[in-house]
Amino acid sequence: MQTLLRGKDYIETPDWTKEELETVLDVAGDLKRRFALGEPHRLLQDKTLFMMFFEQSTRTRNSTEAAMTQLGGHAHDLTPDKMQISHGETPKDTGKVLSRYGHGIAIRNCFYGVGNKYLREVAEHASIPVVSLQDDVDHPLQAIADLMTMREKYGNNLRGVKCLVSWTYAPAYARPLSVPQGLIWLLPRFGMDVTLSHPKEFNLMPRTVEAAKRFAKDNKTKFEIIHDMDDGFKDAVVCYPKSWGCHQYLQDQGVPEDKRKEEGMKILNKYKSWVCTEKRMKMAKREACYMHPLPADRGAEVEDAVIDGPQSVVFDQAENRLHTVKAILSLVMGGRP
Repeated sequence: MQTLLRGKDYIETPDWTKEELETVLDVAGDLKRRFALGEPHRLLQDKTLFMMFFEQSTRTRNSTEAAMTQLGGHAHDLTPDKMQISHGETPKDTGKVLSRYGHGIAIRNCFYGVGNKYLREVAEHASIPVVSLQDDVDHPLQAIADLMTMREKYGNNLRGVKCLVSWTYAPAYARPLSVPQGLIWLLPRFGMDVTLSHPKEFNLMPRTVEAAKRFAKDNKTKFEIIHDMDDGFKDAVVCYPKSWGCHQYLQDQGVPEDKRKEEGMKILNKYKSWVCTEKRMKMAKREACYMHPLPADRGAEVEDAVIDGPQSVVFDQAENRLHTVKAILSLVMGGRP
């Protein structure tokens, strides 16, 4: 177990070793138990986290703010219009200034081709840890909470357990790629076989796919990409159908920025049959569960009978967002010197 994590950024899960991530999961489990028993765990007494949200949020915003309160600290809820970012202040200056006032910075910026670079630039100049609340490349807080949930359902040894990460239809163009990307390069490191299923226009960023292939090879697990939703459900134990945009495809095709939404909607509407249904869930293993990071587009991404049914663990996932973010913040903002 690697425990010297104080001051370490948490921007992409591949930045952390498997041993470091095991520490997060171990601490998260302990904090979940303490939360259930009502035991105080004020590990970040009087410490301050600056949360910067460039987009809306329910689970990430509230789990992170609740985490800081329960850990004895305080989270500032910031948006660009509340800061000089809206008037052009640079990531460099923002990182340097906030470092003088508190103990951690957490940022959500999912703008395609912008978000991850913004977080990296803030982190380069900040002297306190930077945590990703989601960007255009990864959603590491979601991925680690998902892994915790999978372990709770199927045990810590997930070797050979098949996870389907499937695209689904939703009537929205601008969904980020970060959730599927976060899953495909985290789960193979923990022994899972991952099938990524999507229409050909919904390919992910090449570097995330290459990393997933490399992690699968290094850990003797399976990673495959298919373009048939039904085939993906066959023998799946974890079913994770989730919508994302065709940003990478449009970029690869050289579609001008001002035409991408129009083209993206045309492509999107070709695949309205890509829905997680009860019939498809029956193609999976008997013990299969349904997962989604929420909010799910009911009736488009998934049938109500699935998300509200006995196989759904979406609210367990949502709860684990609290316990895993507590663990990460405690380790990087408190922890061992």
